[in-house]
Amino acid sequence: MREEISNWLRQSEEDLDKARILFENKKFDGVAFNCHQSVEKSLKALYMLKFNQGEKGHSIIHLASKLSVPQEMLSRVRDLNPEYLVSRYPDIAGGVPADNYDEEIAMRHFKVAKEVLEWVKKQMQK
Repeated sequence: MREEISNWLRQSEEDLDKARILFENKKFDGVAFNCHQSVEKSLKALYMLKFNQGEKGHSIIHLASKLSVPQEMLSRVRDLNPEYLVSRYPDIAGGVPADNYDEEIAMRHFKVAKEVLEWVKKQMQK
């Protein structure tokens, strides 16, 4: 595997670990953002492997569609997609982003990010 691809994958793992640490500290908005980052970076790693080029942008729906993510996983990715912005910006969140998240939402996003990372790793072994 090319170094740039393994770098994207490793950073995806680091972002997921940050999400775990933030979850333990009840910083649920940070969990949402880092889960989005983990999914984005793992999908970009797979995209580079499959298409031999990078992909710009932050839409994990776009990446997941291009990579033929299973339909049931794609619906969960759709739920996570807005978190790139909503989890960080008060004007987009309609208030303080931190106030919009709880343990249930954070755990749902964490499970999706973990699922996508595991799926990407399996795809890379094919």
